[in-house]
Amino acid sequence: MDADSVPANPRKPQMGRDSAWLGGSDLLAVFLALFGQVLLTRALSTENFGLFIIVFDAFATLFLIVDLGLPTLLARDGAKALHRVWPSIFRIYRLQALALLPFLLFAAVFTPFVDEAWRENAPLLMLCAGIALLHIASYAPRTALRVGGEARLEALTKLAERSVTVVGYAVLYWMGSHSVTMFALAFFIGALVGLAASLWWSKSVLQPLALQGVEGTLGEVWASNSSLLLHALPFAITLGVLPYVVRIEKFILGATLGLDTAALFHVAQLAWLAGLVIPQAMRAALLPLLGERRDDPIEFNKQMNRSLDLCFSLLPYGLYGGAAIVWFALPVAFPLEYTDGSLGGSAVQLFMVLLFGWCCTVLATPTYTALQAGPKPWHFTGFIAGVVLFAGVFGGWLIGWQSDASIGNGLLAAAVASSVTAGFMLCTSIGLAGGPSYLQHRWKDWLFGLSLSLLTCYGLVVGSLVALVGIGLFAFTPRGLEAVRSTEPSHALE
Repeated sequence: MDADSVPANPRKPQMGRDSAWLGGSDLLAVFLALFGQVLLTRALSTENFGLFIIVFDAFATLFLIVDLGLPTLLARDGAKALHRVWPSIFRIYRLQALALLPFLLFAAVFTPFVDEAWRENAPLLMLCAGIALLHIASYAPRTALRVGGEARLEALTKLAERSVTVVGYAVLYWMGSHSVTMFALAFFIGALVGLAASLWWSKSVLQPLALQGVEGTLGEVWASNSSLLLHALPFAITLGVLPYVVRIEKFILGATLGLDTAALFHVAQLAWLAGLVIPQAMRAALLPLLGERRDDPIEFNKQMNRSLDLCFSLLPYGLYGGAAIVWFALPVAFPLEYTDGSLGGSAVQLFMVLLFGWCCTVLATPTYTALQAGPKPWHFTGFIAGVVLFAGVFGGWLIGWQSDASIGNGLLAAAVASSVTAGFMLCTSIGLAGGPSYLQHRWKDWLFGLSLSLLTCYGLVVGSLVALVGIGLFAFTPRGLEAVRSTEPSHALE
């Protein structure tokens, strides 16, 4: 493809369309992941499954800061100069490669102190580290596809990765393998396929635009590497601590009550994490739009309110859809010990407690993204650091206190701590990015949405008819549909 064949008006990011593509693909990918987790729990012992989860989460947490926050800057600024996006991918890779070296050294030196059986587990450790690095490498080209208006191709790269991984798991399960290392290898191959697909499609879509020689830049931030790293630093620090927001309770449980409880809580979180792909997709689609409009308060607020309408409309579908899937599917899909209480609790009940945290996370989407897109990225860093600190202190206290009573109380405390942390995140993000007016002009929506969500979750936990009050949340659906349909002339599909 040469420069003359490039369309005069390439696709532009658009919230409704891109959210639909990313959210839909993420839901499919998560259901594939859930099936993969079912295969893992049936093929591996509880201890080996817990080991796989803890090792992968540990490396994903350690290496994520190597991202340096650069793909986030690319998502925020890329739509301003699409012809500069493709070269920026390799500029990001060069900087990330330099940052990776000390972390590899750190992992090599300290792993033997953390894992006494590191020689025996060396293949698993190396594969999990490789998976984490492949995921980080895929962020930049996937972000490039999104800012280039091709969220649909980004969606397909995620599905390709997940499909290959699950097929690998299925083959190993069919062969009767019980080797955690072989299952990690299948995950590694899937991550490699996902990275290759994202690079290929990014090249196909964005390299022709780079060859046009169009004037314009991504902004002063991108003028030099030092300026770029300085402005990306808040996002890099944020990414270094962000994984703890959803993992910290699991780590505390593993340290306090053992790997079996960590595995049980992980299974309860699986469906909850599946629901989180919706706000994650919305944030991914909303970030380029808010970044492009951050100097126009009127348009910025319009996008914020439009996304909030969509968030309110999602509440009843997530609450009842998630509860139904978990109630009927989890006991059938996973081994009996994860739901019969023999490990100290039921993953089904824990999920119902986690549901209110999902509601708070969804409603925090506009203000969370506004902090990312705003002119003061350090506010976003402080916000995430505060959330992690709260999760660690409150979760550590509550889980430790309740674990002394019983394993079941400790597990329930972990789920409660997770939901309370999500509520804290919602309130803090509103205070930093929304302000009093964000609540005041729609206070009835906030009161109605949060109170009915809380009552519904309470009813689901205790098995009461109170859970039916959430039907009233369907009143938000018309405004949500309008938000999805809303487009602007400059951001039409094609």
